[in-house]
Amino acid sequence: MTKKEHRGIVAWWARNPVAANLMMFGIILAGALAFTNMDREVWPTFETTNVEVTVTWPGAGPTEVEDQILIRVEQAMNGLDNVDRIQSTAYEGFGRVIVKGRPGIDMPGFINDVKARVDAISTLPSDVEPPRVRQQVWRSPIIRVAVHGNASERVLKDAAEEMERRIAQLPGAALTDLFGVRDEEVSIELSEEALRRYGLTFNQVAQAIRASSLNLSSGTVRTQHGTVGLTVRNRADSEAEFEDIVLRQTADGGTIRVGDVATVIDGFESEEALVRFNGQNVVLIDVQGADRVNVVELSEVVTTWLDENAQRYLPPGVQVTMWQDNSDIFKDRMELISSSALMGLGLVFLVLILTLRPKVALWVTLGIATAFAGAFILLPGNDVSLNMLSLFAFLLVIGIVVDDAIIVGESIHRMSESGYKGQDAAVIGTQMVLKPVIFAVLTSMIAFLPWMFLSGEDTQITRQISLIVVFSLVFSLIEALLILPAHLANLKEETRPKGWLGPLLAFQTKLAHAMNRTATHLYRPLVERALKARYVTVAAFMGFFILSVGVLSTGWLKSSFMPEVESEFIQMSVTLPEGTPYSRALEVLDQLQAAERQLQAEFRAESAENEDVELVQNWFTLARPTQVEAFVQLAPPEVRGMPSKQVAERLKDLIGDIPDAEEVDTSFTLNQGDDGLQFSINHPDLDTLRVAAADLRAKLMTYDAVFDARDNLQSSTDELQIELKPNAQRFGLTLSDVSRQIRQAYFGEEVQRLPREGDDVRVYVRYPEADRESLDSLEDFRVRTDDGRQIPLFSVADVAFAPGIQRINRREGFRSVVVTADLPAEKRQEIMKDLDETFFPDWEKRYPEAKRGAIGAAEGQQQFMEEIFALYTLALFLMYALIAVAFRSYMLPLLILTAIPFGFMGAVYGHLIFGLSMGLFSYFGIGAAAGVVINDNLVLVDYVNRLRDKGLGAFDALVEAGVSRFRPIVVTSVTTFIGLIPIMAERSTQAQFLKPTVVALSFGVLLATAVTLVLVPALYGVGVDINRAAARIFKGKRRGAFGSHAHEHHPSGDTGGEGVPAE
Repeated sequence: MTKKEHRGIVAWWARNPVAANLMMFGIILAGALAFTNMDREVWPTFETTNVEVTVTWPGAGPTEVEDQILIRVEQAMNGLDNVDRIQSTAYEGFGRVIVKGRPGIDMPGFINDVKARVDAISTLPSDVEPPRVRQQVWRSPIIRVAVHGNASERVLKDAAEEMERRIAQLPGAALTDLFGVRDEEVSIELSEEALRRYGLTFNQVAQAIRASSLNLSSGTVRTQHGTVGLTVRNRADSEAEFEDIVLRQTADGGTIRVGDVATVIDGFESEEALVRFNGQNVVLIDVQGADRVNVVELSEVVTTWLDENAQRYLPPGVQVTMWQDNSDIFKDRMELISSSALMGLGLVFLVLILTLRPKVALWVTLGIATAFAGAFILLPGNDVSLNMLSLFAFLLVIGIVVDDAIIVGESIHRMSESGYKGQDAAVIGTQMVLKPVIFAVLTSMIAFLPWMFLSGEDTQITRQISLIVVFSLVFSLIEALLILPAHLANLKEETRPKGWLGPLLAFQTKLAHAMNRTATHLYRPLVERALKARYVTVAAFMGFFILSVGVLSTGWLKSSFMPEVESEFIQMSVTLPEGTPYSRALEVLDQLQAAERQLQAEFRAESAENEDVELVQNWFTLARPTQVEAFVQLAPPEVRGMPSKQVAERLKDLIGDIPDAEEVDTSFTLNQGDDGLQFSINHPDLDTLRVAAADLRAKLMTYDAVFDARDNLQSSTDELQIELKPNAQRFGLTLSDVSRQIRQAYFGEEVQRLPREGDDVRVYVRYPEADRESLDSLEDFRVRTDDGRQIPLFSVADVAFAPGIQRINRREGFRSVVVTADLPAEKRQEIMKDLDETFFPDWEKRYPEAKRGAIGAAEGQQQFMEEIFALYTLALFLMYALIAVAFRSYMLPLLILTAIPFGFMGAVYGHLIFGLSMGLFSYFGIGAAAGVVINDNLVLVDYVNRLRDKGLGAFDALVEAGVSRFRPIVVTSVTTFIGLIPIMAERSTQAQFLKPTVVALSFGVLLATAVTLVLVPALYGVGVDINRAAARIFKGKRRGAFGSHAHEHHPSGDTGGEGVPAE
């Protein structure tokens, strides 16, 4: 061992096993503590860059909301820094504006800036609610508790509120919310006949209630006995108290009270909605965790409390059911990935112990645990929790982190077999592969860095995976270079072992001889032929690569940006046209429920041996006039024996046709699918917008792959428009007077708000519900003048039907429409290309003021591809520069980086074999495969250069390096592939979202192994040819052919010995 090697940092650690062991145990202990304290959630909480401004304006129509709220809020945002885009929507009585910030902005400051602009608006209508400004944050409910039974809405609401208060006090249950219950409301209903009989107006009734029903502090009186407060406590809070309010005195001294002229109903707001859980009335309680949450612990706490205490707070006939407990999903995924990882680790150890000495195999395998423990130390401080994405990342990185230890361990093993003893073998073996291992890890880290810098919500998915890979690689490098050499420093000369190790050693020896024979008798002739026919070899590999690109681009291999993550819930949504009667929605609901019963019957018939098992465990439905939704909770996959997708498709078949439905959507995944195309069209004129959208819809329906096209402007509803007659002025009436009185009668005059249980209960004076739901009541409506006259409405105003709209969408300051086409995801790019080439140029000429753009999945995919291309261009340059500086060559980095495109080729063919679609997670697998093979390429090329520096010719150096590195290269590839077999073989629905990554990684590594052993030597030979030609041209020297015995420059620029035989 040289003096330099003796004094190096590797030698110091190799001579200090105590330090190495303390470091290893310290990392594992700290990692274990960090692991136990990490947050656990199904999906990470996603904080968007969207700031949502919501304004409630009771009784206003969408057009009024747009004119007087949305446009003014949008104008207030003019000139605000860091705004990416603004979009808004006007509904009946409600407006929402989304101000989307640019990626990477200071969100607290941005929210404050938006809030300051909104607060500065002084022209909002006086009767709007104060605007609410908040950041949009996506949180997945951890638990949903159904409070249900054959009880009234009031009983269920009171029971659910009591349950919610109790649950909110449990540890970790920071956020709770009720769903499926209407807001409380007090309605004081006066008929037109009663108003006329008593000579009253809505204004008089409203003013009398405001004047009589109040609590008021009137100051204090200072007496000699102390200070006495003066208060009025006369606020009505019940039906009886409102009925007792005096409206006026009669001429004979009597009184007219509210109860004499009106009906007081202390109930709920008028909203046509039916919510059911397993056929019973229900209120849902959504339970979410705090910023730091353990989904499993919170579920256990809530479940235990419900089992022990729920019934004492529930009235008779009401029960609670745990529904949508996402901790079950987390535990299933955790168990699947953990068991698969342990099985894979066992298989990896088996391969290692058959190819390396048992001690080497043991320490190499334990290096994986050290690397993971180190990553766990750093993750909590970087806001990474244990969730489906992070668990997936650890599975992804197993194949990478083991490679460094395999290469170092195999090198030490080889030095030991060569006669070096103890520390000398450990230090020399490590030093031999030090440079390629370090730079392999650095290039692998760079390969994953782009995923950290994507914009938008994608970053929050990819960032966690990228961090885990990078942290694991850092600690794998520490373990391989500092800890492993110390453990192998006392590797003794092999002796004939006793006991069970004897047969193992015998088998290991046979396997080693078999690998050596394979390397000598099969691989050596192969690589020699590849070198002699190096241009044919390169052309063949390029041909296969071009073929794989064609397989993907032509649609032979399906492409789906986001993978489907199957859920145990099926969600169905039926959208009906605006103006659909509520009774029709209930008919559609009955149709859905009949299909569910038929589905249950079919399952029972097919599972006669297990009659107690129900396919559908719970069934939640929600029906509104234009929307019917159903949420179906299925039995676990191992019980039902079929994937959620198959169940959803059968349920849709049983439902059959709903002829008047605008859209029937079925979802069976935890994440939103990305099938289809969506376009946003903006235009200042609504009529032109309708025509432009209709043109695009018609074009989309000409494609065979498109089975439905629609827009969100198709639905409209009739509205009554009121116009004053000329004679109205004779009575001193204005349009404002008439419209205000009609609003009082049909929407209601708000007279008071009652504080109840932390909420405000509105009190309205209005017509009875029967009159508000009938147009005939307009004929009897009387307009009151200031002098007390009562004039029939139709004598002073014309009332006519006109088309109206229930929702107005705006984008970038203009009205907008979204056109949606349903089609297979793999056809999206083909149709987009055809539209851009054959349709949109003429369409833009017809509608020059229209602005259009792809949104939704297509927009996200396009933005993703643009960003990832730019980021990976930079990453590839950094990898190239890093390797070029390390090897002092412009050519060698190109050889080493060939792993990346050919890793892609292996992934394509793997996806074809397994029938999978290429998507976002597939590219993670390709990146991981590239990391494995870049490692192999670096080690091989570094060894070639070492041999050439010793005077060996290019041909001999390439062949000898390939034969010498054959075993570690094959072992790294085989361990990566075998370690992933448990996941590839897994058939459960929980494993399906992992398979694209696993298949891409495993098949990418297998094929890229051929790249390392065959293509890289051939490319190296081509590089020597290029150097020879360059030397001949620029230096005027004649060089021998790439195969003569003349000295040749190798790609790093150094000279070597014998060249490679020419073709």
